[in-house]
Amino acid sequence: MTAVSFTTVDVFTSTRFEGNPLAVMTDARGLSDDQMQKIAAEFGYSEVTFVLPPENPENTARVRIFTPTTEVPFAGHPNVGTAYVLGDLDDIFGQPVGDVMRFEEKTGVVTVDVRREQGRVASTAIRAPKPLSTGNTVAVDTIARCIAIDSTEVSTRIHQPLTASVGLSFVVAELADLDALARARPNLAHFQDTAGPTLEGNHDFSLFIYVRSADKPWHIRARMFAPLDNVPEDPATGSASAALGAYLVSLEPEPDMTVSLTIEQGVEMGRRSLIGIEVTKTGGVVTDVAISGACVEVMRGVIDC
Repeated sequence: MTAVSFTTVDVFTSTRFEGNPLAVMTDARGLSDDQMQKIAAEFGYSEVTFVLPPENPENTARVRIFTPTTEVPFAGHPNVGTAYVLGDLDDIFGQPVGDVMRFEEKTGVVTVDVRREQGRVASTAIRAPKPLSTGNTVAVDTIARCIAIDSTEVSTRIHQPLTASVGLSFVVAELADLDALARARPNLAHFQDTAGPTLEGNHDFSLFIYVRSADKPWHIRARMFAPLDNVPEDPATGSASAALGAYLVSLEPEPDMTVSLTIEQGVEMGRRSLIGIEVTKTGGVVTDVAISGACVEVMRGVIDC
């Protein structure tokens, strides 16, 4: 029997029981792929991470990320939360804990910056591992059916709904107002009908809907639905926020700019989250996307496998 220690944190918040919960297995050596998947399903969080020694000793750790149904190549809140947990350890597999971590993941190496206050981790920031890529547009009627709203409430004033990714694919769609955002409800049957190949080669359909105001265009309210991954709604989705931020900045006419966005998510679930996104565009091309946020520890325990 293998005893595996875990720590849970609420990510993208400084208030316990808000934000997005994450379970981190701080030493997953000895666990099989099947055991990792079953542990992720048992927690029922949008993701659970499993920390392993790095294959390259120049990196900090190898991190595997599981939803309740599958392993994913990259995600935002698991990286922010995992770095927060590891940052307060005495060492990571015998190596000193620094203020810059490098996680080996299926998508590549993810770099994480750790900010401390009075010796403790206060927040962490990661760089998106892939450049912005976009895929096919999605019909307005399809978006409306998937979330049970009228098609007139899907806005196309800036862009058509489409797939965007900086490491993990999401369909992003703007809605007309906060009322439409609040009434959105995922319809599993329509998500199943709409699913298709993602930019990463999976078969999925995760939908990130948002609302912008004219007076604060870079403070965005959003919701994310991924019922095909057994996540009816996610309270904070860093990878989707990064993809959306990168795409919106790419549409701006200025060729060179750095924009700081705040994505407010999880409000309708009673788990308000604040996700910081910073996007740099140079020569008309998005060159850098950072995802940042605070965390708070909730639980510690041991799983016997």
